[in-house]
Amino acid sequence: MNKYKIAIIGLGYVGLPLARLFATKYDVVGFDINQNRINELSKGNDTTLEVESDVLKSVLKQKGNNGIGLFCSSNIDDIKDCNYYIITVPTPIDKNNRPDLTPLYKSSETVGSVLKKGDIVIYESTVFPGATEDECIPVLERISGLKFNKDFYAGYSPERINPGDKLHTVDKILKVTAGSTPEVGKKVDDLYASVISAGTHLAPNIKVAEAAKVIENSQRDINIAFVNELAKIFSLMDINTHAVLEAAGTKWNFLPFKPGLVGGHCIGVDPYYLAQKAQEIGYHPEIILAGRRVNDSMGQYVASEIIKLMVEKDIRIKDAKILNLGVTFKENCPDVRNTKAVDVINQLKSYGSNITIYDPWANPDEVKHEYGLNTINTLPNEKFDVIVLTVSHKEFSDLNLNSLLNNNGLIYDVKGVLKNKADKCL
Repeated sequence: MNKYKIAIIGLGYVGLPLARLFATKYDVVGFDINQNRINELSKGNDTTLEVESDVLKSVLKQKGNNGIGLFCSSNIDDIKDCNYYIITVPTPIDKNNRPDLTPLYKSSETVGSVLKKGDIVIYESTVFPGATEDECIPVLERISGLKFNKDFYAGYSPERINPGDKLHTVDKILKVTAGSTPEVGKKVDDLYASVISAGTHLAPNIKVAEAAKVIENSQRDINIAFVNELAKIFSLMDINTHAVLEAAGTKWNFLPFKPGLVGGHCIGVDPYYLAQKAQEIGYHPEIILAGRRVNDSMGQYVASEIIKLMVEKDIRIKDAKILNLGVTFKENCPDVRNTKAVDVINQLKSYGSNITIYDPWANPDEVKHEYGLNTINTLPNEKFDVIVLTVSHKEFSDLNLNSLLNNNGLIYDVKGVLKNKADKCL
């Protein structure tokens, strides 16, 4: 008899690929409170585009089938007989950039209501060090009435999903693991090692694993902030930043970071988790917060640069027709969570310009719900005073942008991918 019956709590960008992978070897129940999400997945459709339809359909099974495969459900009764619970819910920040643990608390309450003696609860959500044991475990104990590390146990294995990346998929990225006891750590590591072809790294305890994850993205955030600051300096000196980075990159140990808009649900969020915890224990994290300030200001900076160029070219700003290419947080991905493209768009709108947002990947209803902005999925048949490329979707590389421009129009390339086609790039 298979000793593992796994419940994956949360079937988004992290949970679904993980559920699909585990379902190739184990009996898996994918649980999500969004019934519409369950309905689409049960038909083999993933709107996040992380799991191809044929791959998803190959592991789906019907309710009541206790063999290998994936059953998706929003009914808590369907996860009652699981013995491993893996929580993969998002960890956002609020409007004041403070960690919002509500999804973690709610999912812990859900698992706590079905928790049994001997069960292991594994968290994958990115958090500050100590969150699993100090914030989540008390919820599990309170709801279940069970005692931690006596009746049930915990693990932590931070997600390393890269949305839109079809090369570095979940099974091909080395996985950090940890457990609430050495014995449980070994069990958690063995579970992941059985499906992760890239291997695993067993950390000595949960806090170490939590800290390792949160600094991964904080490090990237700080490095991008550095090149964003360089872009501002070199712009004042009339030097092409990308040419500078290309030249510097010829040195073997130069780190290949590029300037840009830092959004999404990881790099633009996770540093605030570490900063908040640092401040709680009496330390002010100057470099981390400085990096966040630089990166959070880039949308306004890009918009101001575009306005300056419009003035230089005598383009009327009020009522100007501007085509914005891309609104998702990164290229070739439908995810619009915490996208900083909207910072550029809203800043340009504040000058009275008319913005058309074209993005073949974004869901217009989702963008409207999240940001109150209208988007289109097909290229408009009209001309514009300004074209701004904020996301480098593959569909944009072959566009004849000059055919979309009015006379004396301009092109601004935030991503630096248009080479000589743009009047200026970040």
